[in-house]
Amino acid sequence: MSPVLAGVLQLLALIVALGLSYRPLGDYMAKVYSSEKHYKPEKWIYKAIGANPNVEMRWPAYLRGVLAFSALSVLFLYLLQRIQGSLPGSLGFVSIDPDQAFNTAASFVANTNWQSYYGEQAMGHVVQTGGLAVQNFVSAAVGIAVAVALVRGFARSRTGELGNFWADLVRGTVRILLPIAVIGALVLVACGAIQNFAGIHEVGQFTGGTQQWNGGAVASQEVIKELGTNGGGYFNANSAHPFENPNGLSNLFEIYLILVIPFALTRTFGRMVGSLKQGYAILGTMAAIWVGFTALMMWTEFAHNGPAFDLAGGAMEGKETRFGIGGSSIFAVATTLTSTGAVNSFHSSYTGFGGGITMLGMQLGEIAPGGVGSGLYGMLIMAVIAVFIAGLMVGRTPEYLGKKIGTREIKFAACYILVTPALVLGFTAVAMALDTPSNSMTNSGAHGFSEILYAYTSGANNNGSAFAGLNADTQWFNSTIGIAMLLGRFLPMVFVLALAGSLAEQTPVPETAGTLRTEKPLFTGLLVGTILIITGLTYFPALALGPLAEGLAA
Repeated sequence: MSPVLAGVLQLLALIVALGLSYRPLGDYMAKVYSSEKHYKPEKWIYKAIGANPNVEMRWPAYLRGVLAFSALSVLFLYLLQRIQGSLPGSLGFVSIDPDQAFNTAASFVANTNWQSYYGEQAMGHVVQTGGLAVQNFVSAAVGIAVAVALVRGFARSRTGELGNFWADLVRGTVRILLPIAVIGALVLVACGAIQNFAGIHEVGQFTGGTQQWNGGAVASQEVIKELGTNGGGYFNANSAHPFENPNGLSNLFEIYLILVIPFALTRTFGRMVGSLKQGYAILGTMAAIWVGFTALMMWTEFAHNGPAFDLAGGAMEGKETRFGIGGSSIFAVATTLTSTGAVNSFHSSYTGFGGGITMLGMQLGEIAPGGVGSGLYGMLIMAVIAVFIAGLMVGRTPEYLGKKIGTREIKFAACYILVTPALVLGFTAVAMALDTPSNSMTNSGAHGFSEILYAYTSGANNNGSAFAGLNADTQWFNSTIGIAMLLGRFLPMVFVLALAGSLAEQTPVPETAGTLRTEKPLFTGLLVGTILIITGLTYFPALALGPLAEGLAA
């Protein structure tokens, strides 16, 4: 079988698996967030934290819950790392330095999972499982909760109430993420991923040189890092490491985990607003961008350009032979079009255009299908922008799902789409202007610029993947990328929840003959065009200096 055909068949198998999961998972999540029933374990949690799950919250109260919980999570994870040397199960590792501890705490709480350290050489079992793995669950649940609050803003009228943050957080964790993670961990163990609490041991004693490896609860952390679109690896090699991702089957399953909740949330959205067609329109937009990016990535990585490419069957540098170009390309697009950040290959080793595709995927806002929750609310913000543009073109007050998009709403949407580019381009410009940050680049010229641009793109967009080649474990990068991650995660949530509150207070507008039909393919095309134009105009100058310049020079 040719490598190209193998890659295409993997893509088709993935589409079939996602299609089979779409309806039952989407409907189940809609029931979870619409239910008034509380399970006994959930009641124990509410009692422990002193929360009343039956009290409805307006958007400022909902936001305070998000920020307070996240702030306490950052503090807890920071302190856990700082005292690691005194904890049992630390494997002899010392406590983490302050700047690194801050960066990691911000990273995992912000659902970014950017790592500027070697996991197997820095973190013991307690920090990995009691700190990082826990944040993989709850940070993902926070993202889904914010998305659900926005959906309620569209679905409700004449009220500013968006639900209860604590109830949404607990339900997302207990009823959705935990059950799927348990089943997924068993699948990964069956595929060969490790799951233990072994200490450091030497391997390869009878082959000459030896290596030291530590064990760990890898399969259980691997499954939630993908399912929750987190991305932080137990080992430095991340999902390229055979303990995390042993073979082609586990690789395809991990890609499925990355995509299944973000895609299924579009049906949850359609079910909760009372129109499945609206959910299909959002799904169509996400799917069109994802398939297009995947096809483009496979084309540029399979394209032969010289004898070395001919012998390898494509651009194999930096890719695992057990995954091949097809499996690596699908994974790279899935992880950068979501906020996952897990990698099974070195993105720095991709072709110039291939590296640009990974960057552009993040710069779109990671909305195709995006992170768990963040992808849906990011796409709905873009839908509001698209409706506003359409209204300007025909001279009609823009409406979406029966809600008028007025001055207040469009200001919130505009602020949302401006935050991340300002962080990415601002920090990149400062880093390139100073001597110390630029000295961390392994490469010079366009590729070196791409390393720094990618780092801040990944951090501010809460992706977490690395381009490789950049020494990011410095005080400058640990601090600035940590700030970019926190602002890139929580500032947009402020505008999302404010928009949700504004929409929920409105009285529904009845449809007329002049109402834009947002469930039609025409709107899907308009939405795709809006996304590409807005991000293209924003980031094109920076991309032209980096991956485009490198690709054209190759």
